[in-house]
Amino acid sequence: MTPITHMDSAEEIEIRLLLEALFLRYHYDFRNYAMSSIKRRLRQARQQLEFASFSAMQDRLLHDPNMLPQLLRYLTVQVSDMFRDPDYFRAIREHVVPHLRTYPSLKVWIAGCSSGEELYSMVILFREEGLEERTLFYATDINQEALQAAEAGVFALDRVPTFTTNHRQSGGKTSLSDYYQAAYGRVSFDKSLRRNVVFSDHSLVTDAVFGEMHLISCRNVLIYFDQDLKDRVLGLFNNSLARRGFLGLGAKESVRFSKHATTFTDFVQAEKIYQKVSL
Repeated sequence: MTPITHMDSAEEIEIRLLLEALFLRYHYDFRNYAMSSIKRRLRQARQQLEFASFSAMQDRLLHDPNMLPQLLRYLTVQVSDMFRDPDYFRAIREHVVPHLRTYPSLKVWIAGCSSGEELYSMVILFREEGLEERTLFYATDINQEALQAAEAGVFALDRVPTFTTNHRQSGGKTSLSDYYQAAYGRVSFDKSLRRNVVFSDHSLVTDAVFGEMHLISCRNVLIYFDQDLKDRVLGLFNNSLARRGFLGLGAKESVRFSKHATTFTDFVQAEKIYQKVSL
């Protein structure tokens, strides 16, 4: 965490102390997230949870464990769509999958899986390409509520038209409706999509490597980190990838300007898909 100085406003001091308390009490580390993003989210949390100050929020957090999941809803990104940015998934399908076919078994890590939209997108893509049976998927997030939602695989029915359009534009070879059942304003994705999935609580900020992956997809997460934390996470991904494994980032993210930039090479530059350099 950046040291507190006399130049910081009272609000920034309160926020830094709140983040320190969150780390010391529960081991969730947001101290090196971009301050502008954290400040915006915490202001929203303070207003909607009706706290007079961040100090009052910190007091509740320290003494009431029920406050933790409420706060994490604001600090972690929970908004996504299935096959979001269809060109990214088309690039995985057309350029990455041919390389993955050469392996007898595969491991895929969806880092920061949120409520599961990206996970189900990837599993469906791998099923359509005939790779699902030989693949073990790891879906991780720091938010337990998000992980529970991902494991349930239930989404609002009104989101399905967007999911369907994205799937088609990504090069989908089947109908998305083959994978879910609709009832009572919701859709439930088939349990078979989860048979090769391991759901796990994992922090990119504090936790270590837990396997050798052939593909890591972590999109729209690094944009919330400062440069030191980006370097830490990209180093984690580099150490987690198999030889010549693939890393997919979000549209506004890059390995450029990172101290790990030379360990990756552009693979599909337009879609921010990189390949680990073979040493």
